[in-house]
Amino acid sequence: MYKTFSMELAGRTLSVDVNRVGKQANGCAFMHYGDTTVLSTATASDKPREGIDFFPLSVEYEEKLYAVGKIPGGFNKREGKASENAILTSRVIDRPMRPLFPKDYRNDVTLNNMVMSVDPACRPELVAMLGAAIATSISDIPFDGPCAMTQMGMIDGEFVINPSQEQWKNGDLNLTVASTSEKVIMIEAGANEVPEDKMIEAIYKAHGINQTLIAFINQIVAEVGKAKHTYTSCAVPEELFEAIKGIVPPAEMEEAVFTDEKQVREENIKNITEKLEEAFAENEEWLSVLGEAIYQYEKKTVRKMILKDHKRPDGREITQIRPLAAEVDIIPRVHGSAMFTRGQTQICNVCTLAPLSEQQRIDGLDENEVSKRYMHHYNFPSYSVGETKPSRGPGRREIGHGALAERALIPVLPSEEEFPYTIRTVSETFESNGSTSMASTCASCMSLMAAGVPIKKMVAGISCGLVTGESDDDFVLLTDIQGLEDFFGDMDFKVTGTTEGITAIQMDIKIHGLTRPMVEGAIARCREARLFIMDNCMKKAIDAPRPEVGPYAPKIISLQIDPEKIGDVVGQRGKTINEIIARTGVKIDITDDGNVSICGTDPAMMDKAVEYIKTIVTDYQEGQIFQGIVVSIKEFGAFVEFAPGKEGMVHISKIAKERINRVEDVLTLGDKVNVVCLGKDRMGRMSFSMKDVAQK
Repeated sequence: MYKTFSMELAGRTLSVDVNRVGKQANGCAFMHYGDTTVLSTATASDKPREGIDFFPLSVEYEEKLYAVGKIPGGFNKREGKASENAILTSRVIDRPMRPLFPKDYRNDVTLNNMVMSVDPACRPELVAMLGAAIATSISDIPFDGPCAMTQMGMIDGEFVINPSQEQWKNGDLNLTVASTSEKVIMIEAGANEVPEDKMIEAIYKAHGINQTLIAFINQIVAEVGKAKHTYTSCAVPEELFEAIKGIVPPAEMEEAVFTDEKQVREENIKNITEKLEEAFAENEEWLSVLGEAIYQYEKKTVRKMILKDHKRPDGREITQIRPLAAEVDIIPRVHGSAMFTRGQTQICNVCTLAPLSEQQRIDGLDENEVSKRYMHHYNFPSYSVGETKPSRGPGRREIGHGALAERALIPVLPSEEEFPYTIRTVSETFESNGSTSMASTCASCMSLMAAGVPIKKMVAGISCGLVTGESDDDFVLLTDIQGLEDFFGDMDFKVTGTTEGITAIQMDIKIHGLTRPMVEGAIARCREARLFIMDNCMKKAIDAPRPEVGPYAPKIISLQIDPEKIGDVVGQRGKTINEIIARTGVKIDITDDGNVSICGTDPAMMDKAVEYIKTIVTDYQEGQIFQGIVVSIKEFGAFVEFAPGKEGMVHISKIAKERINRVEDVLTLGDKVNVVCLGKDRMGRMSFSMKDVAQK
């Protein structure tokens, strides 16, 4: 017999069925919020995976298109690889839950969330986040939870708890906050220049709601939760640490790691590793975990120096940003390019402009979102960190970093009416040593301005780190963390924004949550740093968008026609519009409301296309003069095409002032002639005169 647990959440009923389905999983929650239904399961292997030094957690978010009454597009009528939204949702579920598993746990764990129906008023991503937390909490998998998540929107300055799909899309804030019973553990946000104090208010309003959800989950665990299973610990033996310290004293490790050159540091650690491998050559058990032991020793050394002495590995002050550099137009012939360098992190961004018809089409669960006008893509090749491996396309990390930088710029982009282009920016990582996503934000902002995209304001981003001690009050915030501080620290708090407010946040942590002073301090530190980056670096390279797009970018002319005339422009089976395109070499897009976009690189040909379209949609009046081409000769006259697909007849008597016996005596096929409109003849055809042009 299964049990159902329910609570009211933001005016709607959230219910969870336990032991109704998925009984062979370690934990299963059949989630219902409104009419949105998600099946969340948590499963774990019996034994640890051998030969690894990390926790093998896999989080999946499966979008079933039957959930919104769709059949997948394409030839293969079944769901394929995960969509970008599914990958981003998986990452948002992963980030708050991963720190709550034991650090020495090496069993494979999979959290699977399958969306089975979607109510537009209840976003499935939120239901999946809660389902994953509940399924894991009631399972026998070791987990220091529960955690809970709330989404917060904002419309007309008022907060909306767990907004609908429509409110989420059209509001000024997309905020997701995950919490434990005491602290905030994850923040993800996109915002329309929301001020820092307003953002903090929203975060802690969501944190308060999370406490009611955690009480609800605790009730479920108390009634149906399983006892947590025992597991084989993969912790490094303490005696190994002591043996390592006897060979490599703390002072030697400090000297090895405290350098501003990543390559030097890696070489130092390599030398230490070789020394220890030689010392423990006879002890296979210790050799198998030596890499993890050295990592832990290095981590403890870095954390101690930062926390106690405020000494950073590269010698910077706690609030100091690494050396900055920025330049634009480094790549010839592209529509826009910029490079941003911060220490050993370097990003080159290239902007490409195209007609609106080049928008990305989306086949997902949000029926309101079917296309995407602005795209930011992020690439992270192995050479950027001095490694070698084949390129297999973007992974989840690359997609997540690209989406964060994309979200950062969306609030400042011009509308389609102001700038009728599809925009793609691509960030190529040339060198990486910490927070390439924030460097991508800065580079893509400058690239857009260099391409002539009239963005409303400049956007910059920076990451803030954290090292904590024994108590909540014992912590140090680090401005502009490099890779080592990210690996060994407790937090990666990325914030992007303008001078007015925040446009995006992404917070990852490795501990069990942040106190309010930590959150407020990180947000304030990031504001100070991003303003410094804009004023002292980005504005020196380019301080405003260029007044027009570059010479190699397509130009676009927009005009409005009567929607009832669209058929005349398109012609039968597209004959007319294709003829205009063939003659001028432009690209033409027409929307249902009659907006026509003409895209090309040759201004003369674009003007010609405009002339053709205006001619076609004009209600002809007697006395109008056109230039046309003779396309057909008959005994009684000639047919003149005055626009693609548009013809009129010149009667033999209207060709010349003097009488002629044969049309061929004056005209031949292909002749360009000027004609004046006489109205329509008795057969409804346009009637022209050549001989009366001069008079008119």
